Amino acid sequence: MVAAHSSVAPVNHVIERVFAPLHKRALGVALGLTAGVLVFLVTAFHVIARPAEAPPIYLLAQYFYGYDVSWRGAFVGLWWGFVTGFTAGWFAAFLRNFAVATRIFLIRAKAELHQTNDFLDHI
Repeated sequence: MVAAHSSVAPVNHVIERVFAPLHKRALGVALGLTAGVLVFLVTAFHVIARPAEAPPIYLLAQYFYGYDVSWRGAFVGLWWGFVTGFTAGWFAAFLRNFAVATRIFLIRAKAELHQTNDFLDHI
């Protein structure tokens, strides 16, 4: 009996870790920093190298207020990239946590209903 219990405990621990909620702020900061640095580096590359066959990154000004292809625009893009990435990361973690919690709730409710399915047969 002890051996069966000890083999079940690690499985439960693994399942709890797999379905653990994501930290919304941490994912937001990670995606925000990544997006902000990426916009900064792309803009800095375009300011320094001025490539002839380059994608039109000046169109980011349509989404990021104050952005242009300059050093000032690189820092504005860093800020807006961080804000956009943070928002996207936070929302993605929120949706994932909500979906997992909803699914676990439904599975538990269905299991409890199945356990009491034959309740009236025993009365």
